[in-house]
Amino acid sequence: MTIESILGALIIGLILGLLGKLFAPGKQAIPIWLTLLVGIAAAFVGTWIARLLGVADTAGIDWIEVIVQIIVAAVGVSVVAGVYGRKAIR
Repeated sequence: MTIESILGALIIGLILGLLGKLFAPGKQAIPIWLTLLVGIAAAFVGTWIARLLGVADTAGIDWIEVIVQIIVAAVGVSVVAGVYGRKAIR
């Protein structure tokens, strides 16, 4: 794994996490590092789901894969915000 691939995963994870936060309903009071982790996980899980559906490798930009990743990120941010929010209240 090269430094470029690590930086690329971090940047893509951050973008997916922020998009997930944007599309998730309600307010998500989670720190940026947690958003980044959710985004990175969403990238991997979204790609896995896209491969199961047979839409991971298409000509040009894989828009369906990106949409699946954003949906996974939105669900992930919502779940993590719920768990993190309950933990912070105690």
